[in-house]
Amino acid sequence: MADFLGMMKQAAQLQSKMKAMQEELDHVEVEGMSGGGLVSVRMTAKTEVKAVKIDPSLVKPEDVEILEDLLVTALGDARRKAEAAMQEKMQSLTGGLGLPPGLGLG
Repeated sequence: MADFLGMMKQAAQLQSKMKAMQEELDHVEVEGMSGGGLVSVRMTAKTEVKAVKIDPSLVKPEDVEILEDLLVTALGDARRKAEAAMQEKMQSLTGGLGLPPGLGLG
């Protein structure tokens, strides 16, 4: 019985550490670049796109800001759709296991 209680305590500690790590990831940002720095994307470690920058030499200067905003929106939409598809696949995999919803597998 002591082994079971120890396992439960370890599981609770792990869950607490995972939650703290997830909260930390909200504040970690990375930047990706292409074209020798002509295009850059800034996002969180949880893949939330924060900004897109396009060098004006690639487009008409008056179109840069609109294009950047459209790209941020399109990337966010793609991320949401990818998350929904992944969640759907996870549900199909775990559907027969009787796991409670929101178990935190994703």
